[in-house]
Amino acid sequence: MSSASTFRQLHDNTSPLLLPNAWDAGSARLIESLGAPAIATTSAGFAWALGYPDGRMLPFDEVVASVRRIVRVLNVPLSVDIEHGYSDDPRTVADNVMRLVDLGIAGINIEDGSDPASLLASKIEATRRLAANSGSDLFINARSDVFLANLAEKSKQPEESIARGNLYASAGADGLFLPALAQPSDIEAIVGATRLPLNVMAVPGLADAATLGKLGVRRLSAGSGLSQVVLGKAKAIAQDFLENGGSAAFSDHPLPYSEIQNLFV
Repeated sequence: MSSASTFRQLHDNTSPLLLPNAWDAGSARLIESLGAPAIATTSAGFAWALGYPDGRMLPFDEVVASVRRIVRVLNVPLSVDIEHGYSDDPRTVADNVMRLVDLGIAGINIEDGSDPASLLASKIEATRRLAANSGSDLFINARSDVFLANLAEKSKQPEESIARGNLYASAGADGLFLPALAQPSDIEAIVGATRLPLNVMAVPGLADAATLGKLGVRRLSAGSGLSQVVLGKAKAIAQDFLENGGSAAFSDHPLPYSEIQNLFV
């Protein structure tokens, strides 16, 4: 069974697939060691770790290099967030994706953002076609920012998300990701009107995974949340060290050196 097939099956359970998104090889390997059945990346965390702002600014060669490092240390399926595919040209996007498929990834997230839905559909079609022609399996998770970026009036956001989800499904997508979707009634309406497994993102006020599973959610992602918390803690500790020169903070539940080393043996 291919890595993509294994990853696809993880969306068939009644309990959502939990993905605390990684931002580099070290965080990916750590998450895997905790029992994660798959790893997904966060494009924001990726960009920050490589010295770029989030928002389609990361050079694709940097993405490829980072993915290569992650694949080297993982045994579970890997899905990579590629933002908008790093191009507005569908064929270029498909070529970019195949560079990652050749490294061994199982899936991608690809977003519409402020772009027309038809453009993302064309990118998905081109990617699906090129992958099929090369004999490669790939889980394509179509991310739509209808809720996150308020791409429609609030009352019309579920309807717009359903329309986009069905368009992306027809283009060849395997999953629908709707960041900032949180209301149970909206979740139920979308699950009932689309045929793709629904992926939501952890946000304050969102129901827990068990409740989301009963609503029909099949994937729950942390997004950039984990990397933001880690950076927040690093900021506080570094600031205290710079201002006070104390060492006490470094004994506050650090991961032992030997345990970190063993992650990569």
